[in-house]
Amino acid sequence: MTYTTSNSATDLVSSFQSLDADQQLALFYFVYKEMGNSITPAAPQASTVSPEIAEGLFNQVKEISHEEQLQLQRDLIAKKNTLISREYGALSDTTKLLFWYRLAQGMDDGTIIPMPPDYQLSQQAQTLLGQIQGLEFEQQITFFRDIVSPMGVDPTTAPADKATGL
Repeated sequence: MTYTTSNSATDLVSSFQSLDADQQLALFYFVYKEMGNSITPAAPQASTVSPEIAEGLFNQVKEISHEEQLQLQRDLIAKKNTLISREYGALSDTTKLLFWYRLAQGMDDGTIIPMPPDYQLSQQAQTLLGQIQGLEFEQQITFFRDIVSPMGVDPTTAPADKATGL
């Protein structure tokens, strides 16, 4: 699937990626909470999504401790060469969106480490949240694809990692 990215969307992606990993995770969750009803239903119905694969990866994550779940999400953002980062990296962008959607749902039902109740977004993340909310629906979807796509490790292009054996 090919889609175009406007300069403003590219700037938003850069702003998102400039946040530290925890702020990225928090912003992603706040976006889900604020706009989940309008954005997230698009991912499961998309033609390129593989719900079984996203669910399988989600099930692997929900089986580990909350601390390991948080580290795994940080590892995806940092592109750390782990088995799950490689599995994630092999997914289509739309399946990646569904995976993050499932993580947010899991945070709501307690199977995934929840957001601390007193967590506050940084000013930069709050500003970015407002900008995301101001995008048209298709721009929002493109933005989300652009942020989830480079996360993880593409197993077809990643060099061998002697430390992990991957």
